[in-house]
Amino acid sequence: MTTTDNVPDAAAIEAALLDLLEGRTKTKLDRDQELFSSGLVSSMFAMELIVHLEQNYGISITGPDLKLDNFQTVAKMTDLVLRLRDDSTAHSGA
Repeated sequence: MTTTDNVPDAAAIEAALLDLLEGRTKTKLDRDQELFSSGLVSSMFAMELIVHLEQNYGISITGPDLKLDNFQTVAKMTDLVLRLRDDSTAHSGA
């Protein structure tokens, strides 16, 4: 589901990330499953995730937000997207 502004909400972001990751890993995942420590994805794939999140959600992931912990689960990535999107909106005055 998305808002009236056609901005994806948390459920839509999670669903899209699960779809992407399940397609990549050929494994059924849940939102709280550890992706890197379980070996399902590599640290090299983290770079692809960063690019995907930035391009698809209009955010910029820099500095302290680049820590691997923000990418360990779909839930954490969703939280990161929502936080950065909210920060961006607050700073732009929108």
